[in-house]
Amino acid sequence: MDFSEYQEHALETFLQSKEWEFAVPYLVLGLNGEAGEVAEKVKKLYRDAGGVLTPEAREAIVKEMGDVLWYLAVLAHVLEVPLEEVACQNIEKLASRKERGALRGEGDNR
Repeated sequence: MDFSEYQEHALETFLQSKEWEFAVPYLVLGLNGEAGEVAEKVKKLYRDAGGVLTPEAREAIVKEMGDVLWYLAVLAHVLEVPLEEVACQNIEKLASRKERGALRGEGDNR
């Protein structure tokens, strides 16, 4: 499955209002919450299992990553940008930073 196909399928389960004023805050807050759940799974992996990644822990993290991806895909749609374009722009940005020796450091425009 490619990003375009995933985005289409994700939209089939978007039940909230598609009005920008409501959808963007809803999706950004959901994205933040799901990213937090990924972090929680990793935190508990270290707290409860000494950092040992079991198949069960891996699967739980992957499921939460899928929720993050869903929110990104739907947010991209509401912002009228294909998820594939988001991915391509990100890779281009990182490649440029690598080429310029600017992968490390801070700031959006390095």
